[in-house]
Amino acid sequence: MKTARFARTIARYTLLEALRNRLAWLALAVIGAALGVAAFLHQVTITESREVGAAVVAAMLRLAAAFLVVAFVVTSMVREFNDKVLEIVLARPVPRASYLLGKFVGFSTAALVLAVAFAAPLALFAPAARVMPWAFSLGLELVLMVAVGLFCVLTLTSVVAALAAAAGFYLLARSISAALVIAAAGEGSARWTDRVADWTVSGIARLVPALDQWTQTAWLVVAPPDWANLAGIAAQAGVYVLLIVAAALFDFYRQNF
Repeated sequence: MKTARFARTIARYTLLEALRNRLAWLALAVIGAALGVAAFLHQVTITESREVGAAVVAAMLRLAAAFLVVAFVVTSMVREFNDKVLEIVLARPVPRASYLLGKFVGFSTAALVLAVAFAAPLALFAPAARVMPWAFSLGLELVLMVAVGLFCVLTLTSVVAALAAAAGFYLLARSISAALVIAAAGEGSARWTDRVADWTVSGIARLVPALDQWTQTAWLVVAPPDWANLAGIAAQAGVYVLLIVAAALFDFYRQNF
C-alpha cells in the first residue's frame, strides 16, 4: 500500500512539473503554427485544400508531439539527477520500481493529454470518426516514446545523448518499412554485401515497431482503420512498452545514484 501511494505521489508531481515547465504553452504554440501553415496552404491550394491541410497538420503535430514528450522526459530526469533530487528520493525505504512506475505513469498521462490536444485541431479538416482513431494511435505512440525516453536517459544520463538516441529510435521505427523495400530490391544480387545489408535490415525490423503503420495520415484523408488494425497496434504498443520499461528498470537497479 505504501509503495503504491509513493508511486501515485511521484506521478502527481510529474504532472505538476509538466504544467510548471509550460508544456501546455509549447503545445499551444505548435498547434497555432500548424494551423497557420494550414491556412496558408488553403490559400495556395487549388483543389482538395482540406485534405492537404489535414495531411500537413497531422504530420507536423505528430512529429512535434513525439519531440515534446521525449524532451520533457529527458530534461525532467536529468534535472533530478543534477539537483540530487533522485538521491533524496531513493534514500527513502521504497523500491526503485515504485519511483520509475510513478514517473512512467506521470509522463504517460501528460503524453495522453497532449495527444488529445493535438488531435482536436484536426476536427477542422476531417470527421470525428477519422480523428478519433488517429488520436488513439498517437496516444499509444507517445506512451511508447515515454518508455524510450526513460530508458535512454537512465542509460546515458545525458540530455544530448538521450535525445539523440530517442530520436534515432523514432526515425528508424518510422522508416523501417521503407528500408525493407529498398533491401528487398537487392535480394537477387550475388554480392555478399547486399545480402548482409538485407539480413541486417530484416533483423532490425524484427526488433523495432513499425511506427509508419501507426497514426497514419491516410486515416484522416482516405478512410479510418478497422478495429482489428487498431487492436493490433495496441497489442504491439503494449508489448514494446513492457519490454522497454523492464529494460529501463533493470538498468535503473544496476546503476548507483
